[in-house]
Amino acid sequence: MGAASSKILGGSKSKSRSTSQLAIEAAPPADAAPDTTTAAAPAAPAVAACFPPSLIDPDVQAALPDGYVIRPLEAADFDKGYLQLLAELTEVGSIERDAFNERFAYFQKHNDTYCPLVIEDTNVGKVVGAGTVVIEHKFLHELGKVGHIEDIVVDANQRGKKLGLRVIAALVFISKSLGSYKTILNCSEGNIGFYEKCGFTKKEVEMVMYHNKS
Repeated sequence: MGAASSKILGGSKSKSRSTSQLAIEAAPPADAAPDTTTAAAPAAPAVAACFPPSLIDPDVQAALPDGYVIRPLEAADFDKGYLQLLAELTEVGSIERDAFNERFAYFQKHNDTYCPLVIEDTNVGKVVGAGTVVIEHKFLHELGKVGHIEDIVVDANQRGKKLGLRVIAALVFISKSLGSYKTILNCSEGNIGFYEKCGFTKKEVEMVMYHNKS
């Protein structure tokens, strides 16, 4: 897996094993009245986070301006401008709510691999920064892991708040917390200086081959 593209806009430009139980009950008498009780529907989770919020670095949160929160992507971010923000980075296309929720559920199910996060300006209820770290599981380096930082974007109207730096720091923290031995990304020549400020060093060359959707 190669590192993916990123762009700064407006900044510096367990599976939880559930125990199944089989309940064996005596059959009711033949003349017993049928049970018309309807089972209660399971309660929805309080917050549908894409990955455990405990993976968010508290130091990054503390460094944000008042009213700004960095957190895992949530299903509700469909209505908070998440896709519109990504469109500032590159083509997103037409994604309806059902398709968004389906992809979100996939990420949530594989949250040891996909960790998309956002910065929300709670003053206006809008997502203003985003990024993802994808954890590659390898055979090399004794079953090592590599974190790939992807899709970094900051709202063009949020200049001067160092939100891009905070997104990168949070993603590196997640990558390290999940056991990666290195974290990589690729960027344009114009953003090399920004990523050097984030602690990255220039190394090697990325190659790419695009495939038509037809």
